[in-house]
Amino acid sequence: MEPLPREIVRVLRVFEDAFSERVWEQARVLVVGAILAPGQRTVASALRVTGLGDDRQYQNYHRVLNRARWSGRELSRRLLGRLVATFVLADAPVVIGLDDTIERRRGAKIAAKGLYRDPVRSSRRQVVKVLGLRWLSVQVLAEVPWAGRVWGLPFLTILTPSERSVAARGRRYKTVTAWGWQAVCQVRRWLPGRRLVVVADGAFCTYELLGGAARLDPPVTVITRPRLDAALYDPAPPRTPSAPGRPRVKGARQPSLAARILDPGTAWQSLTVAWYGAATADIEVATGTALWYREGITPIPIRWVLLRDPAQRFAPQALVCTDPDLPVPHLITWFVARWQVEVTFHELRDHLGVETQRQWSDLAIARTTPALFGLFSLVALLAHARLQGRPLPLRQAAWYAKTAPTFSDTLAFVRRLLWPITFSPHSTDDPETVEIPRVLFDRLTDSLAFAA
Repeated sequence: MEPLPREIVRVLRVFEDAFSERVWEQARVLVVGAILAPGQRTVASALRVTGLGDDRQYQNYHRVLNRARWSGRELSRRLLGRLVATFVLADAPVVIGLDDTIERRRGAKIAAKGLYRDPVRSSRRQVVKVLGLRWLSVQVLAEVPWAGRVWGLPFLTILTPSERSVAARGRRYKTVTAWGWQAVCQVRRWLPGRRLVVVADGAFCTYELLGGAARLDPPVTVITRPRLDAALYDPAPPRTPSAPGRPRVKGARQPSLAARILDPGTAWQSLTVAWYGAATADIEVATGTALWYREGITPIPIRWVLLRDPAQRFAPQALVCTDPDLPVPHLITWFVARWQVEVTFHELRDHLGVETQRQWSDLAIARTTPALFGLFSLVALLAHARLQGRPLPLRQAAWYAKTAPTFSDTLAFVRRLLWPITFSPHSTDDPETVEIPRVLFDRLTDSLAFAA
């Protein structure tokens, strides 16, 4: 390959010394190949698209994933630092999205696979099961300046083996929420001086995660969706000097959130907030504070928020936050941004070939999918470094007036930067060189840049 553009070299230099010199050269080829390759993201496709299809030592590139010594966790730490420095203001909280996804994979040698509910194909009436790997994705939710909206930028992806595969190896099974708690602790250690806000769906609304995050130093704010019948209590009343027994840890039980929704006496307030689809919505909210308590644990101070739509376009729902002093508009805005995690999952499958890789060794599996997730964020960083404040070019058509860039535009922009380095320059008198009109050349490169 020809030398990389300077902007791309500056971004990749952050990760260079995490590899040996020889492995880094091979890893860099795989990164460029994974960005350029359409269709399947295999080592073979990466070598073909970078012009190395005739390299007899192709096994060395496979060894980057299944044998070479390097730390995926260290790469995640460096990627997080670069994302925060690039897209998050120094005095702003770092908002983290937490969610799991299923990678559909089959094969007798894929040890960690399990049978899971497919969240995309399932509905309330029908549950669809799928065989594959479950991954926990941790993403920075930050506004990308040239995109004009919040993106979910993955930096840490964790394989959560199925219960059956863990039992077959004689190990202790950990639930996805236990893995989520470990991920929160890891991010807290990586960003010790920053305010952290974690947003997750109702599957992560557990005492262990919320209570543990609130007791970290400094604490991590968690926003999630609770059960409507969760047991909420008033604070413990003041203890009198002569009262016998242990001090009380909670007061009287409050009405459930479901009861508050139906109660005509609940005080609702009109509010205009940022909503899904980069729009705003006029909703009604009711809020209050409480202690979330279960026998045998320390009570968790929370703020609960009820949301309902005067036009009844969605059913009433509830949110909880471990910071009782957090303003309600911030709470709702940050939780709505969590949907970008799902958007990123969709983009990864459509444009970066997740579920098309074919490794079967345990180490290669544990590295390949997190690498593709991190590649999403790396593409955003490469585009940002090249643009330097300029707008990203949009692909337009007479029948589609696009107003804001998407990930496909970003990937095409980066591909146009990388394609020239895969070809050596030819002299004009080379008999193998064919001159073609510039219009046709631009049309070919545009079509190739936007290939799936």
